[in-house]
Amino acid sequence: MNKLFFACTLLLFSCNGLTQKGTHVIGFYNVENLFDTINQSHNDEEFLPNGKNKWTGPRYLEKLKKTNQVLDSMGKIVLLGMCEIENEQVLKDLNNASSSRKNFGIVHHESADARGIDVGMIYDPSVLKFVQSGFIRFQIQNDEAPNTRDIVWGKFVHKKDTLFAMINHWPSRRGGQDESEPNRIKAAQMAAAFIDSVMKASPASRIVFMGDLNDYPTNKSVQMIAERLTPMITKASGKFGGSYNYRNEWDVLDHIMVSPNAFKGKFRMVNNSGTILSNDFIIEEYKGNLVPKRNYAGDKYLDGYSDHLPVKIDVILK
Repeated sequence: MNKLFFACTLLLFSCNGLTQKGTHVIGFYNVENLFDTINQSHNDEEFLPNGKNKWTGPRYLEKLKKTNQVLDSMGKIVLLGMCEIENEQVLKDLNNASSSRKNFGIVHHESADARGIDVGMIYDPSVLKFVQSGFIRFQIQNDEAPNTRDIVWGKFVHKKDTLFAMINHWPSRRGGQDESEPNRIKAAQMAAAFIDSVMKASPASRIVFMGDLNDYPTNKSVQMIAERLTPMITKASGKFGGSYNYRNEWDVLDHIMVSPNAFKGKFRMVNNSGTILSNDFIIEEYKGNLVPKRNYAGDKYLDGYSDHLPVKIDVILK
């Protein structure tokens, strides 16, 4: 009996070890306007209880619930980048509303974006030890609102491996592709300079670059990063051929790229593991086409999730 108990105990500990070390997930999600209901100094009037979107407490809580539903479906998250968040508090609220991520750490820096739209990340401190963070700030060619979202980066350690994570939300295509493209090229130049500096100063460090770049894999801005890092999200990563649907056409706006050395070591990213999630609950039919089930269309509340699909890659821990 004692031998049987010992064997079962040993098996239990072995399985727990596999669970701790096994496959984890790095992901990115444009959560579509995750605002709280508190009036801030920036232009957030649309997302207030008395604003045109009638953004009330119950709607905010439902948004947190639905976002966590998506995150739960991604797998065992070790690091997740997000964009279209209002501030650090919404990330805290998101973690606190989750049964599995209450103890997750947060990396966030308040951007100078006119609408107060920021990027940030959450991470599992039992896997990644936080070292430091910072942001890359730049301006775009827009006289009315030259400030845009920062690129936020975080430095982490897992055992002997160092990881730099970069979260991006590049300038929009407002005004048309040709007119707005220089703004995204400027973002790419800033990101590329940071990547080059890390690779030169710490060539053994791993880099994971992710974000809504508002450009497709074939665009010049994205190609500037792909010259340095390995793209993990392609049209083949999801059944629709993209993470975003524009005028009934799917393509990849949400990207994850990693440094060439990321496929070895104690924190090893799995090659060809890029996935665009398309769970049934985040997809709906609209005018005969399947599209992401978004939260708003203009100021019409749809009680959905996001107009973007989440993306992820797998990570093996040793």
